Amino acid sequence: MAREPGLIRRGVLWLLLLAPFFFLSYGLVNSHTASRNDVGSLVFGWEEQTPLWPWTIVPYWSIDLLYGLSFLLPTSRREMDRHALALLSAQVISVSCFLLWPLRFTFERPALDGVFGWLFDVLMGFDKPFNQAPSLHIALLVIIWTMFARHIHRQPWRWLMHGWMALIGVSVMTTWQHHFIDLPTGALAGLVCVWLWPREGDVPLQAARLTRDTRRWRLALYYGIGALLCAALALHLAGAWLWLLWPAVSLLMVALNYAVFGADGFQKGADGRLSNAASWLLAPYLLGAWLNSRIWTRKRPQADEVCDGVYLGRIPEFGAASSFNAVVDLTAELPCFACADAFAGKPANGPSQTMQMPAHYTCLPTLDLIVPDTNLLKQAAEAIERLRQQGPVLVCCALGYSRSASAVAAWLVHSGRCTSVTQAEALIRKARPSIVLHPGHRIVLQQLEAQP
Repeated sequence: MAREPGLIRRGVLWLLLLAPFFFLSYGLVNSHTASRNDVGSLVFGWEEQTPLWPWTIVPYWSIDLLYGLSFLLPTSRREMDRHALALLSAQVISVSCFLLWPLRFTFERPALDGVFGWLFDVLMGFDKPFNQAPSLHIALLVIIWTMFARHIHRQPWRWLMHGWMALIGVSVMTTWQHHFIDLPTGALAGLVCVWLWPREGDVPLQAARLTRDTRRWRLALYYGIGALLCAALALHLAGAWLWLLWPAVSLLMVALNYAVFGADGFQKGADGRLSNAASWLLAPYLLGAWLNSRIWTRKRPQADEVCDGVYLGRIPEFGAASSFNAVVDLTAELPCFACADAFAGKPANGPSQTMQMPAHYTCLPTLDLIVPDTNLLKQAAEAIERLRQQGPVLVCCALGYSRSASAVAAWLVHSGRCTSVTQAEALIRKARPSIVLHPGHRIVLQQLEAQP
């Protein structure tokens, strides 16, 4: 991809802003926290076995170099700016947490000699054993790692990059700079920042709109209650139960998607994949959603032909989409890995993949249990009719019962194969009896039927 002109200068300007802000904000908060007498700690018993490896101060320090080098990688002003804003957001989030609930590192590091000892001395000149969770080091690492992974693809450089980044992550403990709790909280902060400033698409906060749909608010409330219960259990039981904070964050994000961000909050791209940040943040929910889709469809895993080569079914697994020329996917919350290299007519990467994936993939993400709007159903109907002429088409959602069924009904009505919504529903139900079309679906479909 060709680079836009002027990016080096733009990167330097960002560094001239970010570097002073980093040292000023971090230093001031460090000094402030050192003067407080209410600074606690959160340490697990097994952490006493954590080794001190002085040599890992080298990878620990290397993040400063990689921080600067990361600004050489963006190929556009938008990518550059969003990378810089993610780094800035991580700084603001971490510093705010340091002020709200400061923690102290409790291990006493012995005196160290040689080059490694000197590097530790330089570090401790401005870094104090306060301001632990979330680890700003880990938050920045997640953002920088994301940038390098996006642009380094050749082997062995890609594996070397991943190995070194992982070593930086380990070094925050083997240098006795952080306790374990700082690592997952730092990773959470970094992933949130990457999600807030995606490389492609709209910025979530800019596209945020409070929904007027009462059903979306009801579902947001249910997921919010689930998040609250997970968080309460985690904080009350502590210990290993703190991992429940991950599903709490996951369910909270789903609640926000229903209330504010819509289907775009899942950040499902044109290739059928969710963004890396969304995948990690939503991982507990995604696992539950996938299991739910397989449990409900265990007795009818196959797709069913409605008519003229158009099939209705659940989101396909690897190999399950090989008999279709195209897939029209209405799922927002689950990735479609089986079609990941087929979007926009992209050819398969090799002969073996030709038999495993369709030639075309169209993604129209829609929230689960929510009626798709008229415009989206019209897009789906037009895509189905266009792709159907080239071979069999699978129209899918998580279960293949509701969102995808409404898309097929829209196609039947819009293409003139059925003269009414009632007739379309009857034809679909004959092929797949378990479909679920509520009055809301019928109203939207009737609106589409009334259009010229």
